[in-house]
Amino acid sequence: MLLELRSLKKSFDTADGPVPVLRGVDMELAAGKTLALTGESGSGKSTLLHLVAGLDTADGGTIRLNGQEVTELDDAGRANLRRGTVGVVFQQFNLIPSLSVAANIAFQARMAGRHDPERDRALAEALGLTEQLGKYPEQLSGGQQQRVAIARTLAVRPRLVLADEPTGNLDEATAGAVLDELLRLVANTGAALMMVTHSTTLAARMDRRLHLSQGRIS
Repeated sequence: MLLELRSLKKSFDTADGPVPVLRGVDMELAAGKTLALTGESGSGKSTLLHLVAGLDTADGGTIRLNGQEVTELDDAGRANLRRGTVGVVFQQFNLIPSLSVAANIAFQARMAGRHDPERDRALAEALGLTEQLGKYPEQLSGGQQQRVAIARTLAVRPRLVLADEPTGNLDEATAGAVLDELLRLVANTGAALMMVTHSTTLAARMDRRLHLSQGRIS
């Protein structure tokens, strides 16, 4: 099993005291499989993704990813996890404005010491970006920018791809096309995919669907 969560808990401090967001989540995801995580706003979906990605720390429970206990890692260890094992695609594209499309795609792989120009070219071709490589993010449409963000994530060859509403800023047709490519590329690399989405249409295309409600899997 690539990813295992056991009794995962997380609360956030407020003026009125701690507010539980995750109340003991158990789940698992095998390599090569896809999972949709659904739930109402505030149910803890993004919080769960952030914990798995090492962007935040849990209050209790364990996260075991590719044989490693994420909950035991320090800041540097979690950063290394994001450079290699985990790739994250956000709703906001988070591209670097001063870098070309080609340089944006290569950026994380270079940071991880895994840059492969041939892989970059293959990803650009698969995502319809070959003609855009010399352009800058501001010259691209929203759909094209999201494709660049996906290529940047996959260029590192992560074992697990986490996507937080990756098509939330796109129209329905573009969202479907972007998901087509994301699913195909993930399948070709053998990575696992966990995607937070409000779309029942997109969720139905994943291997499994889990629903978060009041901080628990239902």
